[in-house]
Amino acid sequence: MADPATVRTDARRHHDPQERGFASDNYAGAHPEILAALALANGGHQVAYGGDDYTEHLQRVMHSHFGPTAEAFPVFNGTGANVVALQALTDRWGAVICAESAHINVDEGGAPERMGGLKLLTVPAPDGKLTPELIDRQAYGWDDEHRAMPQVVSITQNTELGTVYTPDEIRAICEHAHERGMKVHLDGARIANAAASLDVPMRAFTNVAGVDVLSFGGTKNGALFGEAVIVLNPDSVRAMKHLRKLSMQLASKMRFVSVQLEALLSRDLWLRNARHSNAMAQRLAEGVRAVDGVEILYPVQANAVFARLPHEVSERLQKRFRFYFWDESAGDVRWMCAFDTREEDVDAFVLALKEEMAR
Repeated sequence: MADPATVRTDARRHHDPQERGFASDNYAGAHPEILAALALANGGHQVAYGGDDYTEHLQRVMHSHFGPTAEAFPVFNGTGANVVALQALTDRWGAVICAESAHINVDEGGAPERMGGLKLLTVPAPDGKLTPELIDRQAYGWDDEHRAMPQVVSITQNTELGTVYTPDEIRAICEHAHERGMKVHLDGARIANAAASLDVPMRAFTNVAGVDVLSFGGTKNGALFGEAVIVLNPDSVRAMKHLRKLSMQLASKMRFVSVQLEALLSRDLWLRNARHSNAMAQRLAEGVRAVDGVEILYPVQANAVFARLPHEVSERLQKRFRFYFWDESAGDVRWMCAFDTREEDVDAFVLALKEEMAR
């Protein structure tokens, strides 16, 4: 095999690698340690479809974080992870209780319902977090053949509004759901940010708290691509490997997903990246609080800052930095920090905000 340093490529760079925005942590590239791991896994032949050495070793890495019964099923993306996980937890007549703001409800194109064939039962949650009391608004009618049967509670850690469940809050949800014969799924697209915010191991609010199945996110925390469905309670699911294939989430060259998750989790890269992006969000929030006329909407507990400011200011600011409206009619915006957000990026953004607010 040719030395990578001598391989010719005609590819050209089409962007400014110094450009940073606050639109999404998905805008960031891959962490250099992830790229190095991918190169390490390249070369030679490895068994396809998960029979490779890297996927086998990933199982041991997952055990160190989530206990000896955890089993990881690498997949391509977060929507795929959620759809596969929820299918594995429900019958054809089953339903999933979730917050109205949940990613599975508002940002996955209807995939859980259209592709997974299940019903979402949503509950308003002002801070993005479910509680046993909120769950009970939809947890009824199990014997009513006219209503989709509530079988799963799905929560997001951290939530779409940047808030974080404590381990005790998740434990209360799991106990409440299990007492009613339901299972619990956790969408962990930003699970590393939640653990960093709480300063606890991920197991503290997953398997130890009673979560049955976890969608583990890597992409938002420095991976090039790839997530995993992690079965924490083997008795809660069936036919996972068949559902992954049926849902078009079985990677033939799975080693390139597995080695990225191994690189994140085998040491502390996952935590370093999450702590950094969280710290940048705190720096951003501190700067924004000093700007008259800008309101921070939710507690800044992870790597997101939600704010309200005049619509015309946001439109001008968007010409200088990328970010999205969250509720355009209200003037609400979302600013996200990533593992590669720099202090100078945050400071430049706060300065630009002050300038636009003063116009």
